[in-house]
Amino acid sequence: MQSSRIFIVGSGVVGAATGEGFLKAGHEVTFIDVSQPRIAELAARGFDVRSEIDLSDEPESLLFLTLPTPNDGHRYDLSAFSAGTAAVGRALAASPTHHTVVVRSTVPPGTTEGLVKSTLEEHSGMVAGEGFGLASNPEFLRAVSAAEDFAHPWMTVVASRDPQTVERLRDLLSPFGGELRTFTDPAQAEFIKCAHNIYNATKISFWNEMWLVAQKLGVDLDPIAATVARSAEGSINPQYGIRGGAPYGGVCLPKDTQGFLGFADNIGVDMPLLSAVVETNDRLATIVSDEVDTATHAASHAQLRESAAHGVVGSVRQQHEPA
Repeated sequence: MQSSRIFIVGSGVVGAATGEGFLKAGHEVTFIDVSQPRIAELAARGFDVRSEIDLSDEPESLLFLTLPTPNDGHRYDLSAFSAGTAAVGRALAASPTHHTVVVRSTVPPGTTEGLVKSTLEEHSGMVAGEGFGLASNPEFLRAVSAAEDFAHPWMTVVASRDPQTVERLRDLLSPFGGELRTFTDPAQAEFIKCAHNIYNATKISFWNEMWLVAQKLGVDLDPIAATVARSAEGSINPQYGIRGGAPYGGVCLPKDTQGFLGFADNIGVDMPLLSAVVETNDRLATIVSDEVDTATHAASHAQLRESAAHGVVGSVRQQHEPA
């Protein structure tokens, strides 16, 4: 495998694990961070770490943005991320070489081709796709085992409008193993990472809500949860329930979601997550029903117009009946 020149911009847990993993794989890595304690810590471990990024004398490089994107209430705080991206843009302006910027931080969908692209173009004076490459490669690292997760990933996602950039990242990341999926729209990769975390949070909250019911009933939830994890199709079939735009129906799911809410209320347990499940499904069912009615109405009018144009007399239904 050919060695790559890599810069890690933002050297916290994710950045440190990412850079160290690339180093162990034989790549040349420089860490960038503005925190003096972190710089001192990484330097003490023998890493090349700097407070500013300088690309003036560097060969073609990969610049991984692993900057913090914490939440501030119900929004992402992208201030540090924006500042780091602007610094990368200024470094690109001072380099005659074509570099590739890879967004690895968790960001809202659309950030790579929105904030990142516009910031880099503004500060570099270049155009994305021409003066520099741009891609998304979200991380799936757990804080307690970040280095191990990077070295042995179970899933790697890469997205870029440029097929050559996708292939370059594939060559760089595929030796680590695990399933690798590629996309042409960076927003898809960003969405995957957000949905990945939200799904995990929702699953934890679901079983915590069930734990409250189990506490009231005086039963042990652990063997119940372990059994459901093997019995529920939503747990054992990766294709189950993932097609958006289709509310659940039939007999069992509406009956048990509604009925269990009443049961929980009777034993004094509030279930906001289950209530939200029912509310979301009802709302989507209404949306889908309205869309079907609108589409049917439009189709009927189109058929009538076509019939009139051909001088056919009679209802739409009658047009499909045998003569």
